[in-house]
Amino acid sequence: MSESLDRLYYKPLEAVVSAAEHGKTVRSVLERQLGVSRKLLSQVKLTEHGLTVNEKRVYTTAPVSEGDVIRVRMLREESDDILPQPIPIEVVFEDEHLLIVNKPAGMIVHPTHGHYTDTMANGVVYHWRRQGERVRFRPVHRLDEETSGLVAVAKTSYVHQQLSEQMQASEVLKLYRAYVYGAPDPAAGTVDAPIDRDPDRPHVRIVTPAGYPSVTHYETAKRFVSADGELAAAVRLKLETGRTHQIRVHMRHIGCPLIGDKMYGPEEGAVAAWEEAAGRQALHAETLGFTHPITRERMEWHAPLPPELVRLEGALSS
Repeated sequence: MSESLDRLYYKPLEAVVSAAEHGKTVRSVLERQLGVSRKLLSQVKLTEHGLTVNEKRVYTTAPVSEGDVIRVRMLREESDDILPQPIPIEVVFEDEHLLIVNKPAGMIVHPTHGHYTDTMANGVVYHWRRQGERVRFRPVHRLDEETSGLVAVAKTSYVHQQLSEQMQASEVLKLYRAYVYGAPDPAAGTVDAPIDRDPDRPHVRIVTPAGYPSVTHYETAKRFVSADGELAAAVRLKLETGRTHQIRVHMRHIGCPLIGDKMYGPEEGAVAAWEEAAGRQALHAETLGFTHPITRERMEWHAPLPPELVRLEGALSS
């Protein structure tokens, strides 16, 4: 029976009822111990082995006794709408619950309308197929096409839910490195400026009083002055919110647009040598950290600066 269940379901979530929980309902114990959402419970209770107490199928409202073992099993899923492609992906970390990928610049995370192939998702699905895993592609967050760095992908709906809640509670550490024109003044600070779509260009974001709250913390790591007196800086950034294009919009807002940014870069005065050295927008997601939803271990990953940004720093220093 166990082998057949393993083929149909992911490894179950498990909760043992404590003395204080005696007489409580299945739902309340799972919400208290594991933070299982009602949406997930409504899905799993429809399958024969999705929700059990001592391996007997139950309803979410069933009362439990001390020592009872509650198991939640999610059906295995696959991304049938994503074409597997042998695209190289750099796996930084992987276990049966989640995957951390160091995405290169120039790669879209997920297929979009008119762009169904050559994305990170295509490469990840191929990677899982080769490993014999049946997993649905669930990115916890995304990076712009021209931004490199760390992306977390959940392997189950529960892990996705848990990480999404950590992000909403600002418990996920996301640190970025950017290279900008000019130098922030003051050298370290916070940009608290609401962001929304540009009404005239819906694909572009702008700072506007009517926008969504958006907060970026920054710290200048290094200043550069060219032989011609042009000023640039390497900046470390920490996101408190995660709006589309947030760092790019906020850096432009304080007069320090990203080098190589075609959408939010300087309207004039771009340095050709710097643009050529970067060959892309100079933004890299270098650190990602959160509490593992299953093991509850606090984990942190780092992605080294990619070669093109190492080359840009050399150009800025010369």
